[in-house]
Amino acid sequence: MQPSSDKSVTSRLKAFADSDRVTKTTNSTNADYPMLRQQLVGLTDGETDRIANLANCSALLWQELSGINWVGFYLLKRNKLVLGPFQGKPACTRIEMGEGVCGTAASMGKAVIVADVHQFPGHIACDVASQSEIVLPLIKEGKLMGVLDIDSPEIDRFDHRDQQGLEELLQVLIPRL
Repeated sequence: MQPSSDKSVTSRLKAFADSDRVTKTTNSTNADYPMLRQQLVGLTDGETDRIANLANCSALLWQELSGINWVGFYLLKRNKLVLGPFQGKPACTRIEMGEGVCGTAASMGKAVIVADVHQFPGHIACDVASQSEIVLPLIKEGKLMGVLDIDSPEIDRFDHRDQQGLEELLQVLIPRL
């Protein structure tokens, strides 16, 4: 018998893993991810402080992505995700591995896109205005460092184009952490 947290992660994986989401019907963003990548390179070039780089990345995404109400990082500390640099309303400070969208993405080690957070079993609501979410793990040299979490007040705000663009941004950021 699986522990209950493993069982809930497994059920969430089946229902909400990004592998089944191909496109969405509307796209509220026309984010220019190649431009964002260039800007992030400029912001982090030569900077070795992890917090400074995470802060500038979250500020850049907050400024440039439309249709979002929260963007930031949770960092892995003692097997829990702890709030890091972010933009938006105050947030939950600690998330257990396997809990909520962030804990699920961290446990899976892959991106999770949730079209409607109210349909996600165990969703952790820090801002009641949030309707959809995308979470991407930060993995460096095979080790989980944390997650990038972005929330939107719009249903079905994120798609695979966002996932791909954000993954390319993280390829710039992660070596600088």
